Amino acid sequence: MKVITLKQKSYDEKPTLFLIATPIGNMDDITYRAIETLRNVSVIFAEDTRITNQLLTKFQIKNKLIASHQYNEKENIEKLLNYLSNNENVGLVTDRGTPIISDPGYYLAKAAIENSYNVVSIPGATAFVSALITSNIEPLPFTFLGFLNSKSSKRKKELENLKNYNTTLIFYESPHRIIETLNDMLEILGNRNCSISREITKKFEEIYRGSISEIVSEIDVLKGEFVIVVEGNKNVNQFSNLTIIEHVNLYIKEGLDVKEAIKKVAKDRQLNKNEVYSEYHKRGE
Repeated sequence: MKVITLKQKSYDEKPTLFLIATPIGNMDDITYRAIETLRNVSVIFAEDTRITNQLLTKFQIKNKLIASHQYNEKENIEKLLNYLSNNENVGLVTDRGTPIISDPGYYLAKAAIENSYNVVSIPGATAFVSALITSNIEPLPFTFLGFLNSKSSKRKKELENLKNYNTTLIFYESPHRIIETLNDMLEILGNRNCSISREITKKFEEIYRGSISEIVSEIDVLKGEFVIVVEGNKNVNQFSNLTIIEHVNLYIKEGLDVKEAIKKVAKDRQLNKNEVYSEYHKRGE
């Protein structure tokens, strides 16, 4: 039975896998420590060797690269362990940003840890952090979800599971799905405050801020990777003890007609009013 070391002393000169954050757009955002680490490791496992080679060339780093992406990462575990067992340090980078955050690297890190080697983070740029702090949406607490499912039906189910979260929600999305995803969010989450960032740290960086419907009508460039920051459900705790029917009836008792009560409940719960209407009337109310 393999015994995993509970305590890691990161700088005890034990062979180490370094998880190295790289710039998400502007190459000047790399840290001195990242540059030195890239220079000093014996080999670098890279998601795309062509992209990483551009970075290494800029900083005059000459090092061996091994392609390690989502399709071959598990196959590279033996190569990684061979380097570490020979007392060699290894670097791991993805195309941009921090390894493992919606990028490859988890299985290599897991293998290193389970074989009692050190795994050390060299921190740096992470797209969702930059998007969050410029979003004008309450930063804490937040829930980072990465990419939603590419199929709309499954994506909607994921959003259904998230619609009562009162935390700020953060997602990544690709340019060819951004409008479809925002429309699904509008349908499931309601018309919440939202921020969309693209081309973060680059010359053509853009940030859209407003309601989801406003942003959908405003987006005119579908290029680059997008980060979506969505306001959490601020009313879920206040009305969590009420069913939708009880919630509607509460407003009716206060003097609103059914239509206005349904509209107000939809706003309170940040739901689509058709969803509230259907839930209310299917019970014969």
